[in-house]
Amino acid sequence: MKIGSLFLFFASNVVVDAFVVPSQLDSSIARSSRLFNDYLSSLSGPPSSNSSPSYSPPSYSPPPPPPPPPPSSPNSPTGSSADSTDAIARLDASQAGIMGNIVSSIPDLASKPEFCYSGQETISGCSTKLDAFDAPGPSNIAWMSSLCVASKISSLTIFNGPLTDVPHLTSRCAILDGSIKFFLDFRPRSYGAYETVRPDGTYPGPEELGRQAFEYSGARKQFETNFGTPEVSGFLSSLSFESAVPNGVSSEFDTLTRGPLAIDVSMPATELNLNTILMAREKAAAIWLNWVLDGSHGHRPGAPVNTQYVYDSKYKQNAYSALLPIYSDWFGPTDGPKLAAADSGPLDEGYVGGGS
Repeated sequence: MKIGSLFLFFASNVVVDAFVVPSQLDSSIARSSRLFNDYLSSLSGPPSSNSSPSYSPPSYSPPPPPPPPPPSSPNSPTGSSADSTDAIARLDASQAGIMGNIVSSIPDLASKPEFCYSGQETISGCSTKLDAFDAPGPSNIAWMSSLCVASKISSLTIFNGPLTDVPHLTSRCAILDGSIKFFLDFRPRSYGAYETVRPDGTYPGPEELGRQAFEYSGARKQFETNFGTPEVSGFLSSLSFESAVPNGVSSEFDTLTRGPLAIDVSMPATELNLNTILMAREKAAAIWLNWVLDGSHGHRPGAPVNTQYVYDSKYKQNAYSALLPIYSDWFGPTDGPKLAAADSGPLDEGYVGGGS
């Protein structure tokens, strides 16, 4: 099925200034408003663990391409099943190549060994690797996490620093009970009230939201012009999977942190689906890298950077709160929160990259 019909149009994060939704607005928007205001009044996110074993930072170089799947016989079905251990290994090899390209292209990207997992650690009994980076220089990457839990999940999480408006990137693929759960999102850096989208694709106007409707519309237009271009949206909508169905939203934080182009689907663990995901993740990372290397996306010094800094700090906490129930469901009440904290990086407001 085509993913264009599965796009979920939700907001990316909380607003910098609290707002009040008019009484005539529907209850779902009112709930979002209360959530925003509550969050603004309390910035204390869950503590992140800084403890990890001694670990030498990885030296990245693009690995050889992952081995192709074994040839099928003339009688093999198109949707032949993919073994979860082999599939995650192939996803991890592909992600290592992605990371090699990113690290070689961003010279100020530095490893954060105190946050890394070397592979000796386990999550749900499975070997776990996590390579963490940031770029405190001009590239201004606040956090980058390359995660692999053997036979379970491959995930790439990138939060950009406040010197640019380049979207954050989340690219995650889990294989659980024979089913692939795939999430891919370019996450906007300003609030566009994406969670208020109507079934026909329109948004509340000034008659419901007052002049703030123009602010939200402007944020959506800016993202569409600079990042959600026909080329990017066309690539995402062209992705085709076997028997894919949309996943439900896991929490209000999940609703608030999604971008307008988010893909969130479950599908059978077939070779066709796996190969499509491998291609999609590699291309999405290349698109993100091109944006980062394009100097036109930088903020002017001063107020825009400060505003982005405050916005991103709250967003990272919301993103952790969105990830927490997902990983808790997949990995249990002990390992799930541990992995969510590790994958999300430091949550204190002061840690948003060296350019702040």
